[in-house]
This record gives sequence, C-alpha cells and structure tokens, in this order.
Amino acid sequence: MASALSLNRVLLGLAALSLALGLWQLGGAAAIHGKAWLAQRLLERAWADTLAGAEEAKPWPWADTWPVARLKVPAQDIDLYVLAGASGRTLAFGPAVVEGTDGLGHKILSGHRDTHFAFLRDLAQGSQVELQDRRGAWHAYRVSGRQVIDVRRPVTAQPAGPAALLTLVTCWPFDAVAPGGPLRYAVTAEAVTPEVMPSKAKLSDRPLGGAVIPTTTMGGDNRGEGIPDGTL
Repeated sequence: MASALSLNRVLLGLAALSLALGLWQLGGAAAIHGKAWLAQRLLERAWADTLAGAEEAKPWPWADTWPVARLKVPAQDIDLYVLAGASGRTLAFGPAVVEGTDGLGHKILSGHRDTHFAFLRDLAQGSQVELQDRRGAWHAYRVSGRQVIDVRRPVTAQPAGPAALLTLVTCWPFDAVAPGGPLRYAVTAEAVTPEVMPSKAKLSDRPLGGAVIPTTTMGGDNRGEGIPDGTL
C-alpha cells in the first residue's frame, strides 16, 4: 500500500512538471497562473495527509515546502493552502507563513498580488477570514484594518491584545508595471474569539498598526518576487 501511494505521488509530480513545462512554453503570464492553480490542487492532497497526522507532507517529491494551514475567505470564494517558508520560490506555489512573530500572537502570511493574494484589493472592512490549523481546527478572524508599508524603513510587528491577529501581505500597488518594489499592502484581521496570548508577548518599540516584522532591508532583493530576503 505504501509503495502504491509513493508511486502515485511520483506520477502526480511528473504530471505537474510536464504541465508546468508546457505552460512555460506558452508564455510567462500563463506559466505563473498555471503554476499557482496546479500547485493548489496538489497541495490539497498533501493537506489531507497533514490532517491525518503526517509531518511535513510534501505535495510533490522534490518540494522543499509543505502546507501548514488552510485559508478561506467565504465572501470571495477564496480557498488556499498556506505553505511553510515565505521565500520567493515558495510564493510561486501559494501564500506562505512569514516566520518570527509566534511570540506576539500575530500570524503573518505573504502572497503575490497577481495570483493568490490578488483578492486583497477587494477585501472589505469587517470581512471574515478563516484559518485552519494542522489539527483541523478552524479560527475565524474579522478584517479590522489595512495599511501600505514601505519596507525601506524599519517595520515592527504589532503584538496581539485580547484577540490574536492575522495579517495578509502582498506587493503594492496592485497595478504596478514593474514587480518587486518597496511597498507592501497589509490587511490585518482580529480573531473573533479571543485567545490567550503567549506569556512572552510584549509591546514592540515601533508598532505600525498591525504591520509585519522587523526589517532593515532597503527594498526587495529578490526582484520580481516582492519580498526582501525572503521575509516580507
């Protein structure tokens, strides 16, 4: 049984590679959107394995990332699998978790403005955002604020108060011709049901209203990926 499952996963990975190569030959835009769509389909199976207890369930054999959460926005019919490690390579396949804010009770997810996080442009105040953890539990959040951040300046994450925070970040402006600029659009949501925050959570030196993580990077290093040093 195990060998059959392994073979099936390899075949799926080969199919993904063949389709990706075909889309690449069609052109850049088609390749980007095709890769994003296909990856989410393969991640669906990996997430099912994760909910069944698997550790770091890879969606294809050579993947260096795996799903760690599931994100839904019911009002916009958004259903995405969130990946580990917010590197430029990972963001081609789906939104990813930005590390370093666990002690603040503030989850930060990053995604591309022209694929997975394009919906942020129309995400209204008060909209409900849902996040499923690897145990299968769903956590509901309500959009409470948004801001544009310039990552050429130091940015600090806002610690959670009575309610946990979730921030979704993408490049800005949405209609920019050249990708990889220094501006980010951040949408923050508060947990509908207050949760007990970690005891090590503390006020940051320069909270910027629900923004992201500390950085001293002057603009994006990974041009076209929209996140400097694989963080924001």
